Amino acid sequence: MYKSNDKQGQNIYMMFIIIFLFISDIISTVEFNHTGELLATGDKGGRVVIFQREPESKTEPFSQGEYNVYSTFQSHEPEFDYLKSLEIEEKINKIRWLPQQNAAHFLLSTNDKTIKLWKVSERDKRPEGYNLKDEEGRIKDICTVTSLQVPVLKPMDLMVEVSPRRVFANAHTYHVNSISVNSDYETYMSADDLRINLWHLDITDRSFNIVDIKPANMEDLTEVITAAEFHPHHCNLFVYSSSKGTLRLCDMREAALCDKHSKLFEEPEDPSARSFFSEIISSVSDVKFSHSGRYLLTRDYLTAKVWDLNMESKPLETYQVHDYLRSKLCSLYENDCIFDKFECAWNGSDSVIMTGAYNNFFRMFDRNTKRDVTLEASRESSKPRAVLKPRRVCAAGGKRRKDDISVDSLDFTKKILHTAWHPTENIIAIAATNNLYIFQDKLNSEMH
Repeated sequence: MYKSNDKQGQNIYMMFIIIFLFISDIISTVEFNHTGELLATGDKGGRVVIFQREPESKTEPFSQGEYNVYSTFQSHEPEFDYLKSLEIEEKINKIRWLPQQNAAHFLLSTNDKTIKLWKVSERDKRPEGYNLKDEEGRIKDICTVTSLQVPVLKPMDLMVEVSPRRVFANAHTYHVNSISVNSDYETYMSADDLRINLWHLDITDRSFNIVDIKPANMEDLTEVITAAEFHPHHCNLFVYSSSKGTLRLCDMREAALCDKHSKLFEEPEDPSARSFFSEIISSVSDVKFSHSGRYLLTRDYLTAKVWDLNMESKPLETYQVHDYLRSKLCSLYENDCIFDKFECAWNGSDSVIMTGAYNNFFRMFDRNTKRDVTLEASRESSKPRAVLKPRRVCAAGGKRRKDDISVDSLDFTKKILHTAWHPTENIIAIAATNNLYIFQDKLNSEMH
């Protein structure tokens, strides 16, 4: 995504005008489809906005890569559980695209309780010349029909239709935090704090519980499930992460209920570094398989880690995202920022990883060169096709360069929690509260 030299980060430029949403519509998830031609965002108002990439234009060479609004629809509405006297938010927690099988696109969206399957299709023709209906669609008196005609299809302005195809409900007692489509393209799983369910995409009235960590006595509860994902190539394998910082790889061929894992990935804790905040900051907020399926990328509060599926004892690589916050953990605990859940993403070739930080900063780490860069997504510094300049945060009391920002000056209300990377190209989507930024590698777009 960026050059491996001292000018790293400077070859990334903005390709799309910043999108402004209403304050209540804070973006809660971002997801490219499998080709990268469509980008979907979900927000706290239960709305899904789909963007489509513009085709290449010979007259406008910079138009390639621009994303414009394709469709907007209301996915979820606020509900109320009268049995538990609990209000269910409309906020979209996750969106997952299904691989395209025909002209239509399909995606799954979920709030805390209900998962929905949506069909997105185009229509540019309309039927005309019905025998028993007039032009306004009203039924004719059959006595007035004196001749028969063959209905024809007439061209019309392109219309994007979004319709609900399935509603998967009443299967989760706790809040859904993850959904993942299986590589068999027939099933998917949904995970909440204590259970993971397996669904068939055509069956809505039942699911199979494949993980259940709920203890008989809730007072004995020591950890919760934080994220889950299927392996990209092997339909029997999936991984889930916990609030204790562990990863469990499960194989559905071994047992119907995968309470016993096949592999446990856990880094030994350094006793000398233990503090009151150790368990909180070690909680894994996101886990992603690499495109190759060989590695796992995880994000906890301070670090991003790459794990090799063949090595359970420790991570293969550990990247410090914002280690300068260690001295601020007490104040971050008091303002609840320490519980923020940052996501992470791979680039198309699994050579670069990306994750968010505070002050609208996001970080990129090159696994080959071990170089990293901090970039900022902000309305003030970003204009269409403007070059992003690397930023640097210095610790309190440290030496500051001209453009450095002190850790004491960071704005913790501005945070990049949700990011997505185009599956094959160097195009990234960054959600900064209620603004969406799309950046593209200007010079090295052929390098993934």
